[in-house]
Amino acid sequence: MSLDAELVALMEPVAGAVSFAELLADPTGRERLKAFGGAHLAYSPPNVSVVERLAPGPNGPVPLRVYGPAPAPALKNTTNDAGAPGLVWLHGGGFAGGDLEMREADQLARELVTRTGGIVISVGYRLARDGVHFPVPHEDVLAAWFWAVGQAVDLGIDPHRLCLGGASAGANLGVGATLYLKDIGEPLPAKMLLAYPFLHSVLPPLHDSSGVMASLPRILRFTAEDCTAMMENYLGGPVSLASSYAVPGPADPTGLPPAAILACEYDDLRPSAELYAASLRSVGTHVAYRLAEGTTHGFLNHSAALNVVRRGLEFLASELSTACSSND
Repeated sequence: MSLDAELVALMEPVAGAVSFAELLADPTGRERLKAFGGAHLAYSPPNVSVVERLAPGPNGPVPLRVYGPAPAPALKNTTNDAGAPGLVWLHGGGFAGGDLEMREADQLARELVTRTGGIVISVGYRLARDGVHFPVPHEDVLAAWFWAVGQAVDLGIDPHRLCLGGASAGANLGVGATLYLKDIGEPLPAKMLLAYPFLHSVLPPLHDSSGVMASLPRILRFTAEDCTAMMENYLGGPVSLASSYAVPGPADPTGLPPAAILACEYDDLRPSAELYAASLRSVGTHVAYRLAEGTTHGFLNHSAALNVVRRGLEFLASELSTACSSND
């Protein structure tokens, strides 16, 4: 399939950019990035309840945004005794970028709440910059997860339907946290929701007979050197010394919960999604795998005015809605 036409129409503002860091260093960079995201398109994010919270953690409080249907998700949900599905969500950004305002965090949370009636807890984990490295972001994610488990009933979440997931580097953090929970014998997420995950330090090249990959702006490509640099910055050292909680793709997946994996057709990191889906299936774990045709890495950061973004959100919403306890 060719590149999605709606995405192609948004690429001109970043055509010459080598990296997001370079783009943001340009005086016009933020406006170019907004245009790339589709800021000019007709779209209004769903109006849901948003409550700011802090989860206590070993590195200090972790900022959280709790999204839910109105009224605010602050008291026990008395309209649904069974409880709603819940999701602890981790944005992407190569471990060193991203925030709670990006579409991949805020827009996604609002859309999933609206589509499922559930609760989304978006995590402002510490980024790997200014001396921060693994395990700090990993510990922040665990702090957020334990907070969500403790508050689930009061938020109206069925604890047995609480999921964990993220996008790109956020998916890495989610899988790493789930591995840790398994190893220490804590209850696991009902499901892992992973969007274009970055789970391996070394990946085979993506086969692309169409030539689309070569036409993409450099800012949307991930060379082997890019992947190594992202991982080593996160780790604060060589990948060869990495814990499986930091590079979770090759780890033994036995005993992990079901997963929903959303991959992009034109993404150098797509092999990571494919390898992980195969790894989970090899031990009998159920995987719902969706290849978003015509898309590039990070496409959930574009406006939900785009049809392809709405389809990706619908996949994640459907998987969140059907999450249930492994004991059910």
